[in-house]
Amino acid sequence: MANKSEKGEAIATLVDKFGRARAMIVADYRGLNVAQMTALRRKAREMAIELKVTKNTLASRAAREAGVGALSDHLKGPTAVAITYDDLTAPSRLLVEFSRTARLLEIKGGFAEGRSLNAQQARELATMPSREVLLGMVLGGISAPLSNMASVLAAPIRGLITATEELRKQREAAAAN
Repeated sequence: MANKSEKGEAIATLVDKFGRARAMIVADYRGLNVAQMTALRRKAREMAIELKVTKNTLASRAAREAGVGALSDHLKGPTAVAITYDDLTAPSRLLVEFSRTARLLEIKGGFAEGRSLNAQQARELATMPSREVLLGMVLGGISAPLSNMASVLAAPIRGLITATEELRKQREAAAAN
């Protein structure tokens, strides 16, 4: 970043991203080689996560301007910020999963839904079910009683059909004799 206008543009871009983000997880990527960083970026793209590596001073300033100043506490040393606009748990899941294979990646903390997260909280976010799973659980909870009620209401009709069928079979058997 050679001049002030480039820095200003970079900060403005980060302010926009930080302001729109549902969650951001900060990690120290010190020691990762180029192949590992490439793999991390590829996986992030697959999960619709933006992975930003930028100067900490610019990111700190952008965090303050975006109203997530607490994020600045985690911006020390080589820092990558995983940003999501949709699935709150995705950045944490990405970084926790990746840190299992690349032990050098260390989660520092983050920011989610207007709340600052320490390193432990950021890692715990990965254990929460994704938005799709939670929606499925809610819909399952709503549909199960409705399904049971429909089954109960249909039982007398099924019973009538079964009784009618048995009566028909008895009459056919009696007519055949």
